[in-house]
Amino acid sequence: MSLPALEEITNFLRISDAIGTAGQPTAAHFAAIKAAGYEVVVNLAMPNSTNALPNEGELVTEQAMDYVHIPVVWEQPTSRDLEQFFEVMDRYRGKRIFVHCAMNMRVSIFICLYRVLQENTPFDVAREAIYKIWEPDAVWDSFLRQALSEL
Repeated sequence: MSLPALEEITNFLRISDAIGTAGQPTAAHFAAIKAAGYEVVVNLAMPNSTNALPNEGELVTEQAMDYVHIPVVWEQPTSRDLEQFFEVMDRYRGKRIFVHCAMNMRVSIFICLYRVLQENTPFDVAREAIYKIWEPDAVWDSFLRQALSEL
């Protein structure tokens, strides 16, 4: 039985050798994520998000990967959510990390901010990944701008 391709996951983007992002993987995708060399899965979706898997943590750990869930409310992302995300990314620095949410929209903003504020990537470069996925709405555009000005 062959593994599904990572490119089959909704809005999959390879950000770097160390970071991949996407929308919600299916249960079968976690073996492919592991086979691609990822060691950590970070989930920013809410437990009731579209296609959320109630046993996702179990599916990930069965593949011998670490699992971290930071549920980010779509209509109300917070600076604390972002701080937790930065802490997790720093904790796993040096490992290959797969970050997802329901559609890779939350993740695109969080990864952009991480790259700019933690890795010193120029904003114009980091934001390109956002626009490959979507045009941020007022809530997320405001969150992005506020985080850049505060941090």
